[in-house]
Amino acid sequence: MRAFSKMPVPILVLEASGGIMLVLSYLTLHQMLPLPASFSAPLAATVMLFAGIALMLPAAIVMMWRTAKVMAPELFYLRKRTPGDKHDADH
Repeated sequence: MRAFSKMPVPILVLEASGGIMLVLSYLTLHQMLPLPASFSAPLAATVMLFAGIALMLPAAIVMMWRTAKVMAPELFYLRKRTPGDKHDADH
């Protein structure tokens, strides 16, 4: 399987911004970070929490897709078949 750093750059940017948003929502909820009044409400922290999770989902999907391709290459037609291959489903 390819390394995590070999992921597409936009996916890595989304992952990093999602992590930053999660930390920001935590700091906002515990009032450790002074923000403007509209961003310091609990509703804003909840919205930031869900937005951070949503930003991290594409990286999780890419990693699961790559793992599935490695674990079951037949499902993705990655395995080369030879003419004498007897492992066919229509027998």
